[in-house]
Amino acid sequence: MAKLTKSQLLEKLATTSGMSKKDVANFLDVLANTAYNEVKNNGEFSMPGIGKLVKKHRAARQGRNPATGATIQIPAKTVVKFRVSKSAKDAIL
Repeated sequence: MAKLTKSQLLEKLATTSGMSKKDVANFLDVLANTAYNEVKNNGEFSMPGIGKLVKKHRAARQGRNPATGATIQIPAKTVVKFRVSKSAKDAIL
């Protein structure tokens, strides 16, 4: 199964929407930056029909070094998770 590259995505969106590749690329950059800023400032960003980016705090925990088996402490950190919308699940499955 081949994945869609960025240039293929730009080509497909440009032909479907009637916009130029440059305009589509600019739009995708603005969309990505908006998503990053919203998640950073508000904790989530929703794309109706696709899903939601959510900022989540992960607590500190103990882990294990697979090479030596020694117990290590993994520090707390903030991660970004993606939750797929129900309509996207229904459309794909």
